[in-house]
Amino acid sequence: MFKNNKYPKVLLLSTAVGAAGLGMSLQAYADQYSDAAEKWVSEEFATSTLSEEEQLKEMAWFTEAAKQFRGMEINVVSETIATHEYESNVLAKAFTDITGIKVNHNLIQEGDVIEKLQTQMQSGRNIFDAFINDSDLIGTHYRYGQVVPISDMIEGDAKDLTLPTLDLEDFIGLDFTTAPDGKIYQLPTQQFANLYWFRADWFEREDLKNQFKERYGYDLGVPVNWSAYEDIAEFFSVHVKEIDGERVYGHMDYGKKDPSLGWRFTDAWFSMAGGGDKGLPNGLPVDEWGIRVEDCHPVGASVSRGGATNAPPAVYATQKYVEWLRKYAPPEAQGMTFSEAGPVPAQGNIAQQIFWYTAFTASMNKEGLPVVNEDGTPKWRMAPSPKGPYWEEGMKLGYQDVGAWTFMKSTPKERRLAAWLYAQFTVAKTVSLKKTLVGLTPIRDSDIRSDAMTEAAPKLGGLVEFYRSPARVQWSPTGTNVPDYPKLAQLWWQYIAQAASGERTPQEALDGLAEAQDKIMERLERANVQDICGPKLNEPREASYWLDQPGSPKAKLDNEKPQGKTVAYEELLKSWEQAE
Repeated sequence: MFKNNKYPKVLLLSTAVGAAGLGMSLQAYADQYSDAAEKWVSEEFATSTLSEEEQLKEMAWFTEAAKQFRGMEINVVSETIATHEYESNVLAKAFTDITGIKVNHNLIQEGDVIEKLQTQMQSGRNIFDAFINDSDLIGTHYRYGQVVPISDMIEGDAKDLTLPTLDLEDFIGLDFTTAPDGKIYQLPTQQFANLYWFRADWFEREDLKNQFKERYGYDLGVPVNWSAYEDIAEFFSVHVKEIDGERVYGHMDYGKKDPSLGWRFTDAWFSMAGGGDKGLPNGLPVDEWGIRVEDCHPVGASVSRGGATNAPPAVYATQKYVEWLRKYAPPEAQGMTFSEAGPVPAQGNIAQQIFWYTAFTASMNKEGLPVVNEDGTPKWRMAPSPKGPYWEEGMKLGYQDVGAWTFMKSTPKERRLAAWLYAQFTVAKTVSLKKTLVGLTPIRDSDIRSDAMTEAAPKLGGLVEFYRSPARVQWSPTGTNVPDYPKLAQLWWQYIAQAASGERTPQEALDGLAEAQDKIMERLERANVQDICGPKLNEPREASYWLDQPGSPKAKLDNEKPQGKTVAYEELLKSWEQAE
C-alpha cells in the first residue's frame, strides 16, 4: 500500500488504536464492493431468473475475480442500439462499482465499429480492448486468425476468469458464432430477427376480409408465400387506399443509395426468396449471399463459378424489391435510408412489412402511438416471413442479427482479460433478463421462458412467441462462407442502388455484383492473406452447367407466382405451441 518506506510504519502501527483503525478501513474497503452488489441487485436487477442469493453469489465472484485488475481502465465499443445504450449507461457503472475496474463503453455507428475493427486488424495497434460486432464477421474472424476464440480463452488464460454460471448452453445464438473448426469465436450479447409485421386490427376487420376474399379468392391473413404478400400489398395500396380518412399503403421499404441498402439485401433477402441451398444455420454449399464453398474454401459468387448471386432466384428477389417499392410503398420511401424508414409503420398508415427488424419492437409499442391501443397492447403483430417460390423445406428463411463480444490478439493480455470479465458481466444471469426487457434483444433461453417474459408478451406483438417457437432456428446471420465481410458487404449497396434507381436492370446489377465479389475473392486468393480456408476460385464455365446441377444455383421457374396462401395468426401460434 505504501511504497519505498515513504511513510514510516510508526505512523500506522504505533498504537493498538491505529492498528484497529487500519483494520476497520480495510474492512470498509472490502465492504464497498459487496454493498454495491447488494444495491444493484435489489434496485436494478431485481427481475432475474436467479434468486437474490444466487445473484449476490454471482456478483461476489466478479468482485473476487477482478482483484488483480482493480484500478484499471478499459475501453470497449459497440454500435448504438437500445441494448448497448443500457450496457454503456447502466451495466458499465454497475460493473465498476462491483469490481473496481473502470469501463468506457463507447457507442458509435455500426459502420464505424467495422472501420475501427479493420484498422486494429491491419495495424496491430490496440484501439479497443473488446468489440461488440455482428457475428456476420464469423467467416472473416475465422480465416484471418486475428481473433482470440472464446473457446481458447475459456480453456486457456481465462480459465480461472470464466464465470462458473456463464452456462453457454443457455445461449440461443452460439451456432452463429461457431466456426467450421468447432470453436466459439464470439460471445453473443444481443440478437434480433427480421420478421413479417402487419396491422392485426385491419386484418380482422370484416369489411376488409370480405373485400379481399371476393377479389383474390382466399382469406386475408398472415401470408405464407410471396404471392400472398404481393396480393395484400396491392389490396391495401390500390384498392383500399384509405382507412378512417387516411391514405394507407400495403408495403414499406427504403431505396436510397446508402450503405444501409446493402444490409437490406445481405440480411438474407435472397434466402427469403429461396436462393441458397438447404442447411442451417446457413445453406451449404451455397449460402444466402450466393457464395459457394467447397471444402471450406469460397470458390465463387457468379453462376459461372457455381455461385448464385446473379442466379434466377436472386434476380426474382431483386425484381420484387424494386417493383413493390415503386407500386405499393409511400412515394417518399424510395429516397429513405434504413433509419429513416424504420419509424414509418408506427405512424399508422402501413398495412404490412415483409422485412421488419424486431429491434424496432420497443419503439413500436409506446403509449399514444397510432398503432397502440389505449390499454398499451399493440394493434400490430409480428410473424414468420413469407417464403419465395424458390424456397424449400430445410432452408433458412430469414436473418437474425447477433451482436457479439470479440477479442483481438493485438490487445494486451491483461486488458483483454479485464474486458472478458466485463463482457461476461453484460450477459450474466443476474443482469440478462433485465437487459432483455429493456432492449428486447434476447440471448438466453432461460430469459425467454421466464415468467417475466410471459407477463410482458401481450405488449410485445409476438416477439416472445416467436423466440419460444421452433421456427426461430430458420433465422440466422451471415455465415462462414463470406471470407471478408467488410470488403464484400460494401459492394452490395452500390450495385443494388443501380437496380433501385432504374439505372440498370436487376439482372445487370447482380451480374456486376457477382463479378465484383469474385474479383475481391481473387485478390484475397492471390495475396494469400487468410490463415485458413481462403478463397480458391473455380474457373468460369457455361452457366447452364451449374443451373442443371441439383441445388443452388437454381434455374428459373416457369411460374414465379403460385397461388397466394395465408394462415390465420391464431392458427400460426397454435402450430408453434404444438411443435414445442
